[in-house]
Amino acid sequence: MVSTSDFKNGMAIEVEGTIFTIVEFQHVKPGKGGAFVRTKLKNIETGAVIDRTFRGEKFRRVRVENKKMLYLYATPDEVVLMDNSSYEQLSLTPALAGDSLIFVKENVDVEVTFVDGKPAEIVPPMFVELEVTETEPGVKGDTASGGGNKPATLETGAVVPVPLFVKIGDVLKIDTRTGQYVERV
Repeated sequence: MVSTSDFKNGMAIEVEGTIFTIVEFQHVKPGKGGAFVRTKLKNIETGAVIDRTFRGEKFRRVRVENKKMLYLYATPDEVVLMDNSSYEQLSLTPALAGDSLIFVKENVDVEVTFVDGKPAEIVPPMFVELEVTETEPGVKGDTASGGGNKPATLETGAVVPVPLFVKIGDVLKIDTRTGQYVERV
């Protein structure tokens, strides 16, 4: 059991039968009345973030483990990953993967978060390098300092806004957290 005074960012707890991770928390001690803890909690299953206030309660601490796994392939019915150490394959539902794999090619390492031994979240690498497969042609005068963006389709099928000078065949560095173009490689 863990009390509100032991809270840490990223800690997983069970609140009313649902597992949450603590996104942020703040201990508040008003001039009148008892102290309390104001938190932002992220639901492990749905990803929804809620605000909750607690006054000295105790919660069951949930075991969270991160494991590097190799993303093998995805079908409409499953996402298949392989444990890098034991070579065991793990099949997950596409709903669990969500949009986290939109920038990830096959045979790339991802991090899988397990909560109480069950897979809960797939975290892609922070940056990936992907080739542009489709975009509007550049126009003479388009430069790095020239303003404006255009859409570009990457080899995984993701569409991102890129500067006007990017052309088909360019390899781009993409930030998977924001889905933004970083630089041309």
